[in-house]
Amino acid sequence: MERIWLKHYPAGVPADIDPDKYQSIRDLFEESVASFRDRPAYYCMGKEITFGDLDLMSKAFGAWLQGQGLEKGERVALMMPNVLQYPVALFGILRAGMVVVNVNPLYTPRELEHQLRDSGAKAIVILENFAHTLEQVIARTPVKHVVVAAMGDMLGLAKGALVNFVVRNVKKMVPAFQFDHAMRFNVVLAAASGMTLARVEIGPGDIAFLQYTGGTTGVSKGAMLLNRNITANLTQVDAWLDPFLSDYDRKNYIIITALPLYHIFSLTVNCLMMLKIGGKNVLIVNPRDMPGFVKELAKHKYTTITGVNTLFNGLMNDPNFDKLDFSALRISNGGGMAVQKAVAEKWKKITGVTLTEGYGLTETSPVATTNPLDAKEFSGSIGLPVPSTEISIRDDAGNELALGEPGEICIRGPQVMAGYWQRPEETANAMTADGFFRSGDVGIMDENGHTRIVDRKKDMILVSGFNVYPNEIEGVVMMHPGVLECAAVGVPDEHSSEAVKLFVVRKDPELSEKDLREHCHENLTGYKCPKHIEFRTDLPKTNVGKILRRALRDEKAA
Repeated sequence: MERIWLKHYPAGVPADIDPDKYQSIRDLFEESVASFRDRPAYYCMGKEITFGDLDLMSKAFGAWLQGQGLEKGERVALMMPNVLQYPVALFGILRAGMVVVNVNPLYTPRELEHQLRDSGAKAIVILENFAHTLEQVIARTPVKHVVVAAMGDMLGLAKGALVNFVVRNVKKMVPAFQFDHAMRFNVVLAAASGMTLARVEIGPGDIAFLQYTGGTTGVSKGAMLLNRNITANLTQVDAWLDPFLSDYDRKNYIIITALPLYHIFSLTVNCLMMLKIGGKNVLIVNPRDMPGFVKELAKHKYTTITGVNTLFNGLMNDPNFDKLDFSALRISNGGGMAVQKAVAEKWKKITGVTLTEGYGLTETSPVATTNPLDAKEFSGSIGLPVPSTEISIRDDAGNELALGEPGEICIRGPQVMAGYWQRPEETANAMTADGFFRSGDVGIMDENGHTRIVDRKKDMILVSGFNVYPNEIEGVVMMHPGVLECAAVGVPDEHSSEAVKLFVVRKDPELSEKDLREHCHENLTGYKCPKHIEFRTDLPKTNVGKILRRALRDEKAA
């Protein structure tokens, strides 16, 4: 289709980028550390490291990996939250020409075993808090090299020792574990200080990441993200950012990184994007500790904060959040799940900054669309395709639909993955004949090229032949001041095939079922109104805070 969205691009944003500007992430890294050597790159728990520090430590870590006999293309797993060791190991792996396999630290033994075996990872860097999980499965995996990090490793001698003591002995956060052969992270860096990182050839077609999907659409699959996919996506995001940022913004850029770096959104938009523009990542180790999170925010004059709907909502429900200084805040960016209008409006009222929504998937590196950063109000759409990206709305047969008709959002661009690791059939099923990735999301594009997500295909509820989309119901319910969180799912119904069931976490303890039903009837057509309402103290969520409707559906089916 015609790229109608280009007519509505913000001033200064190009229609296309050069996807081959960089040969590899290593080339981008070397350019950045040379340009920004003395700038702060990461901050965590009171400790700051510069781009120069990152250069030296990552070079040492990459050299150590090579010293263990690991070669270009071999997979190395990272299983850590947002701590300083993560970027050091990450860039060490990439500079050695190896492949990063990001692992969620909260995985069960079964999930971890699957990912290590599927990826064929020969080495893993893991925070000691989660080492007991690895201990249970390592014998059944290809892993031969284990590097164990401790929370305080990079915080300095005195503070590091104190943090480790508290984590291990006071908070009891490190279950006992035992490996036959393992090395401590700090020992590795010390041992590698005199080693030389051999320069291997890394090209745009080499895999940089095996980024595993959440498994919500079946077995967890490794998306093969090439160096070209990642550097192209960074160039796309930078092209969108560039006209919006002043020289001052670029020289003093600070981003709040609460979402885990092992998640594709935070990995690209926070970790790698800050590498490109020389910004500082403030790493939040435990964003679920809202009072602690708000206290940390008070220490920084940050330019950008990224998050998901539940994170923004949680922050605003902390009594000290509205007392913070938002004078430096330029960008508030939501992704990972639909941002609800009620949350966006409250955010704008408190911070003065519009919450802009973007969209993408693991398979698209991830950024595919985003709203203009100078938007005055929350749009409710996922915005426009970023440069060199096409969006096509298609039916189940792969035919492009007319504007305004709901269909599957399909994406084509240089950021789209090479395919799923060792799953050619899954790859073929995910792509159209003309090279578009099938997102599995249902959306509508308007005459200006803005796309609005209606819902995931499988989340759609069928009530008496009518399609009901949970996002719409949840958006309406969240407008009620007594609601903190909610989720809508379909449950079997003898009369209408399916009925809507609503799960609600109260903000107001006095909120009643009657209140909610009246609110829904005022704002929704009859067949969309929940037939069942259940109050909960909390809702199941992913590691990044996305509410798991699937878990609620499965619970009901069991």
